[in-house]
Amino acid sequence: MVKSELVQRIADHKPDLYQRDAERILDTILQEIVSAMARGNRVELRGFGAFSVRTREARTGRNPSTGNLVPVQKKAVPHFKAGKEMRDRLNKGAAPG
Repeated sequence: MVKSELVQRIADHKPDLYQRDAERILDTILQEIVSAMARGNRVELRGFGAFSVRTREARTGRNPSTGNLVPVQKKAVPHFKAGKEMRDRLNKGAAPG
Protein backbone atom coordinates (compact mmCIF):
# COMPACT_ATOMS: atom_id res chain seq x y z
CA MET A 1 0.00 0.00 0.00
CA VAL A 2 1.30 3.43 -0.88
CA LYS A 3 0.52 6.70 0.90
CA SER A 4 -2.18 7.78 -1.58
CA GLU A 5 -4.00 4.47 -1.09
CA LEU A 6 -3.87 4.89 2.68
CA VAL A 7 -5.26 8.44 2.39
CA GLN A 8 -8.05 7.13 0.17
CA ARG A 9 -8.95 4.37 2.64
CA ILE A 10 -9.07 6.88 5.51
CA ALA A 11 -11.34 9.15 3.47
CA ASP A 12 -13.54 6.17 2.53
CA HIS A 13 -13.97 5.17 6.19
CA LYS A 14 -14.87 8.74 7.20
CA PRO A 15 -17.27 10.12 4.57
CA ASP A 16 -17.51 13.48 6.36
CA LEU A 17 -13.75 13.95 5.89
CA TYR A 18 -12.42 15.36 2.63
CA GLN A 19 -9.54 13.46 1.03
CA ARG A 20 -7.27 16.54 1.28
CA ASP A 21 -8.01 16.72 5.03
CA ALA A 22 -7.20 13.02 5.46
CA GLU A 23 -3.90 13.64 3.67
CA ARG A 24 -3.09 16.61 5.94
CA ILE A 25 -3.84 14.50 9.03
CA LEU A 26 -1.62 11.66 7.83
CA ASP A 27 1.18 14.10 6.88
CA THR A 28 0.99 15.72 10.33
CA ILE A 29 1.18 12.37 12.11
CA LEU A 30 4.18 11.26 10.05
CA GLN A 31 5.95 14.61 10.50
CA GLU A 32 5.46 14.45 14.28
CA ILE A 33 6.88 10.91 14.43
CA VAL A 34 9.94 11.97 12.43
CA SER A 35 10.41 15.15 14.51
CA ALA A 36 10.24 13.22 17.77
CA MET A 37 12.76 10.68 16.50
CA ALA A 38 15.06 13.48 15.29
CA ARG A 39 15.05 14.80 18.89
CA GLY A 40 16.07 11.33 20.07
CA ASN A 41 12.65 10.42 21.48
CA ARG A 42 10.91 7.07 21.17
CA VAL A 43 7.38 7.09 19.70
CA GLU A 44 5.05 4.37 20.93
CA LEU A 45 1.63 3.71 19.41
CA ARG A 46 -0.06 1.13 21.65
CA GLY A 47 -1.16 -1.95 19.76
CA PHE A 48 0.78 -0.86 16.68
CA GLY A 49 4.44 -0.57 17.62
CA ALA A 50 7.30 1.66 18.66
CA PHE A 51 9.62 3.80 16.57
CA SER A 52 13.08 4.58 17.90
CA VAL A 53 16.52 5.62 16.72
CA ARG A 54 19.54 3.37 16.88
CA THR A 55 23.14 4.37 16.31
CA ARG A 56 25.48 2.50 13.99
CA GLU A 57 29.10 3.01 14.90
CA ALA A 58 31.72 4.05 12.37
CA ARG A 59 33.28 1.15 10.51
CA THR A 60 35.27 0.20 7.47
CA GLY A 61 33.14 -0.96 4.57
CA ARG A 62 33.91 -2.30 1.14
CA ASN A 63 32.94 -0.83 -2.23
CA PRO A 64 31.13 -3.74 -3.94
CA SER A 65 32.15 -2.74 -7.46
CA THR A 66 35.87 -2.20 -6.81
CA GLY A 67 36.48 -4.11 -3.60
CA ASN A 68 38.29 -1.09 -2.11
CA LEU A 69 37.95 -0.39 1.60
CA VAL A 70 36.02 2.78 2.40
CA PRO A 71 35.31 4.49 5.73
CA VAL A 72 31.64 4.52 6.79
CA GLN A 73 30.82 7.22 9.32
CA LYS A 74 28.73 6.80 12.47
CA LYS A 75 25.03 7.32 11.73
CA ALA A 76 21.55 7.17 13.23
CA VAL A 77 19.04 4.74 11.72
CA PRO A 78 15.31 4.36 12.35
CA HIS A 79 14.08 1.21 14.09
CA PHE A 80 10.53 -0.15 14.36
CA LYS A 81 9.36 -2.83 16.75
CA ALA A 82 5.85 -4.17 16.15
CA GLY A 83 3.46 -4.19 19.10
CA LYS A 84 1.91 -7.34 20.51
CA GLU A 85 -1.50 -6.67 18.96
CA MET A 86 0.05 -6.24 15.51
CA ARG A 87 2.14 -9.41 15.86
CA ASP A 88 -0.92 -11.35 17.01
CA ARG A 89 -3.02 -10.13 14.07
CA LEU A 90 -0.24 -10.91 11.57
CA ASN A 91 0.23 -14.39 13.00
CA LYS A 92 -3.46 -15.21 13.40
CA GLY A 93 -4.11 -18.43 11.58
CA ALA A 94 -0.43 -19.07 10.95
CA ALA A 95 0.62 -22.68 11.26
CA PRO A 96 2.47 -23.47 14.50
CA GLY A 97 6.09 -23.63 13.79
